[in-house]
Amino acid sequence: MNNATRALLVAAIAVGLSACAKRTVPEAPAAEPAPAPVATAPVDDGKYGPEDLDTVACLRERTVRFDFDQDVVRPEFQAILACHAKYLQDRPEARITLEGHADERGSREYNLGLGERRGNAVSGALQAAGGSAGQLTVVSFGEERPVDAASNETAWTQNRRVEIVYTAR
Repeated sequence: MNNATRALLVAAIAVGLSACAKRTVPEAPAAEPAPAPVATAPVDDGKYGPEDLDTVACLRERTVRFDFDQDVVRPEFQAILACHAKYLQDRPEARITLEGHADERGSREYNLGLGERRGNAVSGALQAAGGSAGQLTVVSFGEERPVDAASNETAWTQNRRVEIVYTAR
């Protein structure tokens, strides 16, 4: 047997023996169970709380505007009313007063009636979105409490409204 063959034979035996050798893998130390998380904040259950009235954008919006001589809630206010309706569902003790307003055009009596119809329209939209009638009160101020006392289209647009006032959070 020549040296090259011997070297190959020795190498083959060495590889074979090393393949048969029992390998031991050191065991990792047993991990300690993780400590229970400490509750540092309330669990978010998806429900609104009183603090949300001042922090959540849709709940901070509390004015619904109307077109001239109309008492129909405009589509752009539906999402805001749905947000307030959810708040009412989440907080059964909450109460809202819906203050209806009109611009200065029209008689005092007509504007009081228009403010009431506008308040009732917002009340209906809140109830349709899940709010409870027992949580809602409608009051009309007609033209008596304008936001802008000027006599122009800009002022009238500001004054045709229903304001959402939380009387109990």
